[in-house]
Amino acid sequence: QAQLVESGGGLVQAGGSLRLSCAASGRTFSTYGMGWFRQAPGKEREFVAAIAWSGGITYYADSVKGRFTISRDNAKNTVYLQMNSLRPEDTAVYYCAIDRFASTMVGGTSAYWGQGTQVTVSS
Repeated sequence: QAQLVESGGGLVQAGGSLRLSCAASGRTFSTYGMGWFRQAPGKEREFVAAIAWSGGITYYADSVKGRFTISRDNAKNTVYLQMNSLRPEDTAVYYCAIDRFASTMVGGTSAYWGQGTQVTVSS
C-alpha cells in the first residue's frame, strides 16, 4: 500500500518562502509522475505543480509560475515544492500526489494522495 507523507508546511509572512517535502513509501515511484495540489477553505482542490519521472518535464499552474519550483529525488522517493514570494492567496492545505503520468495531474486527478500539510501566509 502506497503511503505519502508531506512535511514543511507552516505559517509565513507574505513575501516569505517555504519548502514542502513529500516522502513516498510502499513501492518505488521512480517511473511515476509526482506533484502537488492545494485546497483553500471553501474552494475546490486545484493543481499546483507536477514533475515527470525523469525530472526533465515540469508543469505549473499559472498562479504559481515563476514563484514555485518542483523537484524530485528518485533515490529518496521524495518530491519537493519550493515556494517563494508567497502571497495570502497561497494559503491552503497542500497535498502531495503521485500518478503514472505527470500530465494526468494537470487535469486535476491523481492515483495516490497524501494527507496534506497546512500552509498559511499572513498579510
